Amino acid sequence: MPKHFLSILNLSHGELEHCLDVASAMKRDRHMRRRAPSAAALDGRHVALLFEKPSLRTRSTFEVAVHELGGHVLSPPSDVALGGREDLRDVARNLERWVAAAVIRTFSQQRLVTVAECAPSLSVINALSDEEHPCQALADFLTLKEHWGRLDGETLAFVGDGNNVAASLAHAGSMLGVNVHVASPEGYELPSRVVEEAAAVSRHGARVRLFRDPREAVRDARAVYTDVWASMGQEAEADERADLFRPYQVNADLMAAAARDAAFLHCLPAHRGDEVTDEVIDASYSLVFTEAENRLHTQKALLFMLLGEGATC
Repeated sequence: MPKHFLSILNLSHGELEHCLDVASAMKRDRHMRRRAPSAAALDGRHVALLFEKPSLRTRSTFEVAVHELGGHVLSPPSDVALGGREDLRDVARNLERWVAAAVIRTFSQQRLVTVAECAPSLSVINALSDEEHPCQALADFLTLKEHWGRLDGETLAFVGDGNNVAASLAHAGSMLGVNVHVASPEGYELPSRVVEEAAAVSRHGARVRLFRDPREAVRDARAVYTDVWASMGQEAEADERADLFRPYQVNADLMAAAARDAAFLHCLPAHRGDEVTDEVIDASYSLVFTEAENRLHTQKALLFMLLGEGATC
């Protein structure tokens, strides 16, 4: 395993597949509680949660994951932990003397890189940045694997801003053999860098394709995914984005253009009535709350693989 998890691309193909397998095992065994095979994997070690952005799912699932693996959580205030009072490099050098890993949720990907470079004995996990959201992608593909039974050869359509969530979906999908279609208005496309990175790690002929028309993107797709139109830090653009993205709303009409058995996914929180309608997010084919649950299991698997030396699962 690599020392850090700043991107899906830090994992090899085998490590990514193994992470999903370990997550499935941990989900199956969770009812065993302290008798689960991984219950002492962290052996009392500490994990720091450094959150510059607010969170429900990420914070809750990482806290539960660390506890269920036999570790302890440290949550310093964001103004203290992420360079508000002192240089971020000094924060990193302090933390590595106390904790085994830092889970960081921040605006800047570069902050993750800085901590990783300055604290070589610390494992750094990207819990969301402006460029990527790899922990979410792990949960998404565990959810789809459970739902579909297999991943390679399937197609996932992402409708909306070509943002951090879309980037990690493109990376992970390509590595797992899943075609990823991304439909966005002009100026909000998935960056070409991400498309090139995905092509470089693609397996089983998987492709990332960009679309302007959301109906074209979802045609024959077995899953349709969307995210908020204005992410944290983009609030000033919300009205402008609402006008641009209105044709990209995932509603019953758009779902009808996808495969007959298509599932719906969303990383949450959802702005109901904007990027998705109630009839879709509450439908029987919606997997959004299974995705949220699976954040716990995939993050446990990730911590286990990064830090659980000598443990078995």
